[in-house]
Amino acid sequence: MIKAALPLCCSVLYSCIALADTSSWVDQKANEIESDVISWRHQLHQHPELSNREFQTAKYVEKHLRELGLEVQTGVAKTGVVAILDSGKPGPTIGLRADMDGLPVQEQNDLAWRSLQFGELNGKKTPVMHACGHDTHMAMLMGAAKILTDMKGDLRGKVKFIFQPAEEGAPVGEEGGAKLMVKEGVLKNPDVDVIFGLHINSQTDVGTIRYRDGGAMAAVDPFKVVIKGKQAHGAYPWLSVDPITTSAQVIMGLQTIVSRELSLIDDAAVITVGSIHGGNRSNIIPNEVELVGTIRTLNPKAREHIYEALPRKVNAIAESMRAEVEIALPNGDNYPITYNDHDLTKQMLPTLNRTAGEKNVVYSKPVTGAEDFSFFQEEVPGLYLWVGGKPVDVPVEAAPAHHTPEFYVDDSGMKLGVRLLANLTLDYMEQNQ
Repeated sequence: MIKAALPLCCSVLYSCIALADTSSWVDQKANEIESDVISWRHQLHQHPELSNREFQTAKYVEKHLRELGLEVQTGVAKTGVVAILDSGKPGPTIGLRADMDGLPVQEQNDLAWRSLQFGELNGKKTPVMHACGHDTHMAMLMGAAKILTDMKGDLRGKVKFIFQPAEEGAPVGEEGGAKLMVKEGVLKNPDVDVIFGLHINSQTDVGTIRYRDGGAMAAVDPFKVVIKGKQAHGAYPWLSVDPITTSAQVIMGLQTIVSRELSLIDDAAVITVGSIHGGNRSNIIPNEVELVGTIRTLNPKAREHIYEALPRKVNAIAESMRAEVEIALPNGDNYPITYNDHDLTKQMLPTLNRTAGEKNVVYSKPVTGAEDFSFFQEEVPGLYLWVGGKPVDVPVEAAPAHHTPEFYVDDSGMKLGVRLLANLTLDYMEQNQ
């Protein structure tokens, strides 16, 4: 029995030593290239581009990857860039993803490297800003690519660096983002075994990692309800079938799906009506009203339930009011749940703890915002994490939110992201030879 145990002990000890050695080397390299990562981030921040229009961004990323000697493919899902690092040795293929697009937001910061760029959205000129941190995501992945390329001799398997366009949503009438990347085969040739992604957070302290297993970010399901009635003079409502009154009851009725039909002790859900259009005068009851909204869910059962309940509620209320309805669910593009694989999360938690220090790794509440990284996770096990970008001396309530003109994350937060991407890759390879 002792002889049988010795090889296992030696194997575990060797693995621990190997991980410690590679982690130390990653730390050293991350320190050495930190100024480069910051420079890349500033360049990308100054020159943001909108979804599916990341032409110069893609060229900048491509140049860096080719200089590393990687095999590079461009034009993936319109403007995406994918590079492969092949160690030449058997092992898993690991996907690392960063998003590339900016937002139609005018920056209101006094940074020397603030954005003054403009783009075109739906035929109109609009300011553009990296108001969600995608500039840092690209810079961190560029840094990880540099470190892992320099460590090629220590790798077992392949790394696929995925720079994804249009995470914020493709322009009207176009496909884009992770869904199109998957459709075009980005997880094939070579087949990706697992995928990791990071998002910097402006309200999380620099040096902190937040994670969650299972439903980490919500599914998004837009919907549209058109309520059709009968027009009449506002002075004679009994001659109408009133879509305004019906829409009011529908809006309130939809809220009871969440408050009275879902088990909220398990996972939260949201049904929001964000747009109402109907009528044009105070004294005319119109023919129809249009409601447009969004559904956010964090587990598949809640999502399925709302898909059944929404038309049930709407149709029943409309019938009671003698109105007719048309329902579109989903109404356009929808995102699945950003679902962190339980086994993969458990397996990589020691890597998070070693990289940031256990006290700096925080189990997070779920987020009702969404991420199209979820399309990758539908195909292969994935782990999506948050890294802190808020200076520690700034109170959370004073930190600007994502998607705002004042959005800001500190350059110093990126080094942890670079180290984390590299360590996740190295540790997974070590554990899955």
